[in-house]
Amino acid sequence: MFGIENYLGFILAAILLNLTPGTDSMYIITRSISQGQTAGFYSVLGITSGILVHTLLAALGLSVLLANSPTAFMIVKYIGAAYLCYLGLKMLLSKNSSSIANNLSKDQNVTSRKAVDGWQIYKQGVLTNTFNPKVALFFLAFFPQFIDASYAYGMLSFLMLGLTFATTGFIWCLCLALLASKFSKKLRENPKIESMMNKISGVVFMGLGIKLLTEKA
Repeated sequence: MFGIENYLGFILAAILLNLTPGTDSMYIITRSISQGQTAGFYSVLGITSGILVHTLLAALGLSVLLANSPTAFMIVKYIGAAYLCYLGLKMLLSKNSSSIANNLSKDQNVTSRKAVDGWQIYKQGVLTNTFNPKVALFFLAFFPQFIDASYAYGMLSFLMLGLTFATTGFIWCLCLALLASKFSKKLRENPKIESMMNKISGVVFMGLGIKLLTEKA
C-alpha cells in the first residue's frame, strides 16, 4: 500500500518511539504543568504541526541537505538552541500570570488574553520542533526502512508514514498534556507556586537548549 512495507511494524515502532521522552515531551509537560490543560493542548498541536513540517521537508528531499551539509545542520541547531534558551529566559523573567489577570476584565479581555497565549504557545511548539535538526535526520534514517525502494512515488510513501507518525504522536502527547495538567491543577491555584513552576519551566527550556547545542549530527 503506497509503497509501504510492514506498515503494522511501522505503527508499533512509531508508538514506542513516541513513548520515549525527548524535547517535544518535555515542552508539552512543562507547558501543561505550569500553564494548564489549554496550554498543554496548544503545545501538542504545535509539536504535531512541526512533525508535519519535517514530513513535508523529508518528502521533498530538503532534509537531505541537513544530512549532507554539516554547515546547514549547525545553523539549524544553533537557531533551535537559541530559541529554546530564549523561551526559557522569557519564562524566568516573566511576571506572575495571576497578577496580570487581575488587571483585566473578567470576560472579554481574559478570553482575548487566552486566545493570544494559545497562539503563542502553538507557534513556539512548531518552531521548537521544526528547528530541531535531529528530528529531520531521524525521519531520513527511519522512514526509508519501511518504503519499497522500487516504488515510483516515494514522496507519497513519506507523507503517509509522516501522517501516521504524527497521529500516534498526537494521541500520546495529548495524554501527557492531560495527565500533567490534571496532577498539577491544585498547585497552579496557589499564585506563588504557579510563579515558581513557571521559573522551573524556564530553567528546563534553557537546559533543553543547551542540550541541543551539544548534539552532533
